Amino acid sequence: MEILVCVKKVPDPAENEIAVRRDGSDIDRDDLVYSVNEWDNYAVEEAIQLVEEHGGSVTVVSVGDEESDEIIRRELAMGADAGKLLDDEAFHYSDGRGVAAILAHAARQAQYDLILTGAQAEDAAAQVGGMLAAMLDLPYASLVVRVEVKEGDKLEIAREIDGGNLEINEIDLPCALSIQTGINEPRYVGIRGIRKTASVEVPVLGAAELGLDPGTVGRAGAKVRKLDYFVPELGQGAEILQGSREEIADQLIARLRGRGVIQ
Repeated sequence: MEILVCVKKVPDPAENEIAVRRDGSDIDRDDLVYSVNEWDNYAVEEAIQLVEEHGGSVTVVSVGDEESDEIIRRELAMGADAGKLLDDEAFHYSDGRGVAAILAHAARQAQYDLILTGAQAEDAAAQVGGMLAAMLDLPYASLVVRVEVKEGDKLEIAREIDGGNLEINEIDLPCALSIQTGINEPRYVGIRGIRKTASVEVPVLGAAELGLDPGTVGRAGAKVRKLDYFVPELGQGAEILQGSREEIADQLIARLRGRGVIQ
């Protein structure tokens, strides 16, 4: 099974204090520490486990800059077989549709049985996976928490839905899936493992190599543009109710009645 996994570099909230620039144009990115998007890590682990059981290879791909090379090498140390960095000045300021278009052009360069993304990005919306599947005309499922290979080029997948319930579906290969956290336990990657990938070639592909019109992506092709970043004003603090469950329930009901929410 040939699997392509899309990964993204995001600011690490555990290592950074995120601040907004004074002009509201962006967050302050000076000296930020980056890491792989959490959901993408689960997608890579799932791909590796599928290949370990059924054979094939895992390729990771990232739209980013030279710092994204470190993210790709981390996933190579995790067990991926190859990586591709999609980097071009024309890609900067792409919206979700633009990122999906860049990834779609990369995906068309080879025959993949399965394309995985994280269910969402820590610094953006959950949109690229679905748009990528649409551009490639592939069947698609989101919030996937279990993947099983069946006979006849099919997968049985479980999707997380409201109330903690699961929806079971059968989907034909090739297809695209967005992976939810909790589907597995991503394996630990140490510094030594990452250093071993230093000599691995990670090709850098721009618009020309992808056969992509640069005017359709980046700032030029963006249909959605970020206008402002701001920190919301602090509101009143939350009130913590104390006591047993019955006492807390009584206090909550009293407060709701006092505010006219219930009779």
